[in-house]
Amino acid sequence: MAFSVKLSYHKRLFLLLLAFSWAMIACFIVFQYYREKQCKSDVLNAQLQTYNRHLLNAIGRGADYAHYISLHEPLLEDLRVTLIDFSGRVIYDDRLSLDSLDNHLNRPEISQAMRKGTGYHISRHSTSDGRSYFYSATKGEQLIVRSAIPYSASLRELLKADWAFLWGIFMFSIVMSVLAYFATRRIGRTIERLNLFAAKAERGESFDETESFPHDELGSISQHIIKLYTHKRQLTNNLNHELKTPVASIQVCLETLLSGITLSEEKRQELLGRCYANTDRLRRLLADVSLITRMEDGSQLIDREKVIVDDILCEIADELKALPEEQQMSFHLDLSEPVIVYGNHSLLSSIFRNLIENAMAYSGGKNIFISLCAHAQGFYHIRFEDDGCGVDTEKLPRLFERFYRVDKGRSRQRGGTGLGLAIVKHAVQFHGGTISASNRPGGGLRFDFTLPEASSRQS
Repeated sequence: MAFSVKLSYHKRLFLLLLAFSWAMIACFIVFQYYREKQCKSDVLNAQLQTYNRHLLNAIGRGADYAHYISLHEPLLEDLRVTLIDFSGRVIYDDRLSLDSLDNHLNRPEISQAMRKGTGYHISRHSTSDGRSYFYSATKGEQLIVRSAIPYSASLRELLKADWAFLWGIFMFSIVMSVLAYFATRRIGRTIERLNLFAAKAERGESFDETESFPHDELGSISQHIIKLYTHKRQLTNNLNHELKTPVASIQVCLETLLSGITLSEEKRQELLGRCYANTDRLRRLLADVSLITRMEDGSQLIDREKVIVDDILCEIADELKALPEEQQMSFHLDLSEPVIVYGNHSLLSSIFRNLIENAMAYSGGKNIFISLCAHAQGFYHIRFEDDGCGVDTEKLPRLFERFYRVDKGRSRQRGGTGLGLAIVKHAVQFHGGTISASNRPGGGLRFDFTLPEASSRQS
C-alpha cells in the first residue's frame, strides 16, 4: 500500500539547508584538494625547470651535456634527464638506450614546451621503462631538455594535499550542521505554531492567545498576526453583541405596531420614538466602526494637511452653547499659543468631540478643561480634564478598549456606542501621538495626549 510521509517545515528547511551547505563544502574540499596539489606540483615543476635552464645555458656555452650531467649532482634523487630535438627525436637519455626510445613529439610535456616554452605532466606511465614519472620540459634555442623523477611513494606524499586542513573543514561543517539543526528547529516551531493557529482560526476553534513566540522578527510577526486577528474577532463579537440590543428593540416595537393591537396615540409615538432612537444608535455604531476600520486599514489613503486645532475647539464650544441648559458643561480653554497640527481635520475633530461627549455623558461634572501643557520636539502636549466622578483606578487601563463600558447599563441608556474612546486612541496614534488616562487630583478624569506640529515642510 502506497503512502506518503509529509515532513515538517523544520525538517524540510533543515534538509534543504544541509544539502545546500554540504554541496558547497564538498565543492570547496575538492577545489582545495586539487588547488593544493596543483600548487605543490607547480613548486616541483619550478625546481625542475631551474635545473633544465641551467643545463640549456651550459649547452649554449658549448659544454658537453653528457659531461655536464655526470659532473653535477642531480637536484632531486633518482633524477632522469632526456634531451630531445624539435622533431621529437631523443638525442640523449642518462638512463635508457636511445634505441629503446621512440619519437617524443606527442608527449604532453613536450607538446606544451613546443607551444609555450615549458610544460609538465604528472604521473604518466613511461612506455620505455614501465615506470611512472613527473615530467618537466623546457625549450631551448636548439633542443628541449626534459627532467623527470619517478612518481614514487615519497613523491605522492610530497604532492598530497594537507588533509589536516581538510579534516578541520569537515569537522567545522559537522558543528555548523548541528547548529543549523537547532536554528531551523526554532524557526520551524514558530512556523508550525503559526500554521496551527491559522488552522484553528479557520475552523473557529479557540487557541491560546498568551503563548509566547521567540524574540525575533518571525516571532514578532507571528504575535502581531495573532494580536490583529484577536482584535478583529473581538470587534466582530462585540459588534454582534452590540447590534443585537437595538435590533431586538426595533423588532419588538415594529411587531407591536404591526400586530393590529389598538394603541393610544401616545403609546404609538413612544414605540416610534424607540425605533428612531435605536436606528440612530445603529447608525452611529456603524459610523464609528467604519471610522476605526478606515484608520486601521486605509491610513495611507486618509488626507493630511495643516489643521488649526483652535478653530476646531471654537466650533465645538459654539455647538455646546446651543444645547439645552441641563446638558451643558462649562468649557475652559487655556492655549498659550496657536496649535497647528499636521493631520486630518475630521479625525482631529473626532478626538475632542468624543472626549467631550464622554465627559458630558458619564462624568457627572460641570466643567471641561483643555490646556496646552508643552510644545517641544515637534509635538504639542495637550491635556483634557473634567471635574466629574472619575474612574476606579483598576478600570483606567481598559478605557480605550472597544465596547468597554465602566457602567454598561448607564452607557446604553445614554445611547453610547462603546467606541468613543477607542476612536480617540486610534486617531491620536494615527497622527503619531500617544495618549494616557488618569484620575484628576481634584476629582474627575484626565487625558494627556500628543499631536505633531505642522512644520514648514508639511505644507
